[in-house]
Amino acid sequence: MADQNPAMPVAADPAPAAPVRDHGTRKRLFLILAGVVAAAAVLAGLWYVIVARRSVSTDNAYVGADVAEVTPLVSAPVVEVAVQDTRVVKAGDVLVRLDDADARIALARAEAQLLAAQRQFRQTSATGEALAARVTAREADIAGARAGLAVAQANFDRARIDFERRQKLSATGAVSGDELTSATNAYATARANLTLARAQVEQATSTRSSAAGEAAANQALTSGTTAENNPDVLAARAQRDQARLDLSRTVIRAPINGIVTRRQVQVGQRVAAGAPLMTIVPVDRLYVDANFKEGQLARVRPGQRVELESDLYGGDVVYHGRVVGLSGGTGAAFALIPAQNATGNWIKVVQRLPVRIALDPAELRAHPLRVGLSMAVSVDVAGS
Repeated sequence: MADQNPAMPVAADPAPAAPVRDHGTRKRLFLILAGVVAAAAVLAGLWYVIVARRSVSTDNAYVGADVAEVTPLVSAPVVEVAVQDTRVVKAGDVLVRLDDADARIALARAEAQLLAAQRQFRQTSATGEALAARVTAREADIAGARAGLAVAQANFDRARIDFERRQKLSATGAVSGDELTSATNAYATARANLTLARAQVEQATSTRSSAAGEAAANQALTSGTTAENNPDVLAARAQRDQARLDLSRTVIRAPINGIVTRRQVQVGQRVAAGAPLMTIVPVDRLYVDANFKEGQLARVRPGQRVELESDLYGGDVVYHGRVVGLSGGTGAAFALIPAQNATGNWIKVVQRLPVRIALDPAELRAHPLRVGLSMAVSVDVAGS
């Protein structure tokens, strides 16, 4: 009996229920965690369907503008620079003045050449009238020469008849030798006068032909033209207009509204035509080039709405715009040294394509931007 009673202390052993409670707690934690993960997955799915699937975004975007390069159109020394960098200018404001002494001399020379051309035309026209009068006078000379020829012909015929009659009578002794000699001399004189009259007719005719040729040549210079549309006058007027234009170009004005940037001209410098002097940035006509990954562009179309944020203002300012278009190629395709992937160690690199976005001018005026600033872009593609 004594050997069977040592089990008395065993009454303190009912503790094995604790592991059951620990197992239940762990299970509840796992269920809670699974529920949280499932809820997060559902929320992520809903966010993708409701928000992310409706838009594509990138922060690889920068402000750009179609800037105006200011260059001189004539070569001359600089006498005045009226602006500095960061200066706001309006279209038509004077930027640079060039020395206009040579241009003024050239204009004076061209105006003198125009006057000379007009005077030459008037002189040619007057010469044409004189030549026409000369042709008329030569026709009168021809008429006079022909009248003289007729008289000489009549005198020759009379002298010839008188000579032949006396020559026949001289054989009978009815005519003296002196009368025959006189008739012979008269006949010779009449024949010489006839020859001279014929030569005078030919000379008058030739002179008239020469005068008519000169008149025709002069007429060709002025026919169908006036002092205003004569070719020589028009050429001289064009030279005058070019000289006047070159003079006006010695004053260089702003072509657009904007801000002066990269001014690189100084007083006294001789500038050549086409040399860059400065750049004007039109801050009221900016755009954004957003570089999207190629996998994001399947539903991007021109005309889609865009929301943009600038690092300059942060999330406090939201710009609105529209997609203008997609570039014709990636940045790598138009690089100075394009990538060559025909090698054995080729690694695929995700390409980016620039998308041009037009900004709202009113928002630009309210919150100005500058070229080159970074932008975060979100394109609404839900309607595509």
